[in-house]
Amino acid sequence: MYRIGLTGGIATGKSTVANILQRLGAHVIDADVIAREIVMPGQPAYEEIVQYFGPQALLPDGQLNRSWLAEQVFSDGRKRGFLNQATHPRIIERIETIVGELAASGYRLPVVLDVPLLIEAGMAESVDEVWLVVVDPVTQLERLMQRDGLSADSAQLRIAAQMPLAEKVPFAHRIIDNGGCRQQTERVVRDYWLAAVERANRLKSS
Repeated sequence: MYRIGLTGGIATGKSTVANILQRLGAHVIDADVIAREIVMPGQPAYEEIVQYFGPQALLPDGQLNRSWLAEQVFSDGRKRGFLNQATHPRIIERIETIVGELAASGYRLPVVLDVPLLIEAGMAESVDEVWLVVVDPVTQLERLMQRDGLSADSAQLRIAAQMPLAEKVPFAHRIIDNGGCRQQTERVVRDYWLAAVERANRLKSS
């Protein structure tokens, strides 16, 4: 199955692009949704995280305290590395299962893997195209502050914890500048999608 890897930095508008693709008929596999599922109570990743971070990582109802964990991992590379190690392999395994189920169901369009850390997790080589969503640094900072209610320092810390957008560019087959109006983004995404469908069809018929 033809795979599009959709990625980008925090607060660049990747979800906006994913929503456009869904309206165009794409099946989008959201790694963030899977990430939340695999850390539910009783799941192996949940147990590992609680053992590593301690009971302070939990809310009174037993769910993970995601905001507390975010503060921990965005300020400490070692803790971030542990969390990634506990979750990334399981996320990738679940994605592969869903792709297999899609193929068996008769789905024939390209599948979109919406993965924030696609490149960092080594998944770029497992897709046919990497689509990178970008915005300028000022817009990224402002959007993150507004979206998550963060101070400028806290927002900058979260941006700095990720691989810089400029370093992701060499991995990208398609770059989507999401700093303009929504209509412009929609036009670009639609054109890229139609071209990807055409390439996928050529591969199937060759």
